[in-house]
Amino acid sequence: MFREIVRKKQELSREECLEILMNTKRGVLSVNGDEGYPYGVPINHYYDPVDGKIYFHGGKSGHKIDAMKKDDKVSFCVVDEGTPDPESWFLHFRSVIVFGRIEFIEDEKVITEKSRLLSYKFTEDEDYIDYEIEKSLKGTAMFALVPEHICGKHVREK
Repeated sequence: MFREIVRKKQELSREECLEILMNTKRGVLSVNGDEGYPYGVPINHYYDPVDGKIYFHGGKSGHKIDAMKKDDKVSFCVVDEGTPDPESWFLHFRSVIVFGRIEFIEDEKVITEKSRLLSYKFTEDEDYIDYEIEKSLKGTAMFALVPEHICGKHVREK
């Protein structure tokens, strides 16, 4: 059902893909938007190695939420920071694309737990995290991407 990577030599292992998902802070979530137009939005994420899902949070309404309620199929792309080629201006980087379906999370305990884990990617300040979660919880939507296909590649610009 999903296409294979054309340049097999650039393909990343599943372990490399998961490592990139765990260590990147942001990616682009793409949904089927209004009038059939794709809609991609930069978003923070948390990959949970226990259940294999990617968690996101945001407001309870808007284009992204409406699109996901209408069609739960999405893709999510992340790119690592890359490293410069030591002999030129070219950059070597790795990218991962995840295809899957969205599920909305309603359990406040899960929303709090995953929000906290996502926050740790940016700060370990517990007081700040507690404050933000308490202040924002009622207005926060949480959803998870349940992967159906994960692929990645190593790109050498040239």
